[in-house]
Amino acid sequence: MTLTGGCQCGGIRFAASGEVKEAAICHCRMCQKAAGSVIWPFFTVERVNLDWTQGEPSRWRSSPSAQRGFCCACGTPLTFEPDGKETIDLSIGTLDEPAALPPTHHVWSQKMVPWFDTLSGLPRTTEPESSSGESFQHPDYGTKDWPREHKP
Repeated sequence: MTLTGGCQCGGIRFAASGEVKEAAICHCRMCQKAAGSVIWPFFTVERVNLDWTQGEPSRWRSSPSAQRGFCCACGTPLTFEPDGKETIDLSIGTLDEPAALPPTHHVWSQKMVPWFDTLSGLPRTTEPESSSGESFQHPDYGTKDWPREHKP
């Protein structure tokens, strides 16, 4: 099985093949801040099974033993890369088909925000992703004619 994905602007794309070692939701404070969310859904693969097919992430050392990869153009958090390990963690949300890889467990659950377990009971509404019908977001598949030019 090959999992493909990339950042929001399309400047970085990847293909991960081989066995998924783990698919989880992390609640640690470092992941919360890195993802800008109260959780970071991630999956783990062997580094040798990961190919950067378009660009490559910028990296920031988030601790003495790991760095995080992100797109320096759009800010998408992409990786957690522990030093000295043969594995790499990638954001499930960056997959072209994130629903294909459901997390199987929680990690660092002692850091879970107290209201997390109440989320499934909240009222639900549906809205279009973009009110104008146009988005500068890269489509969920590889393409050679990207990124599109746009003005901020």
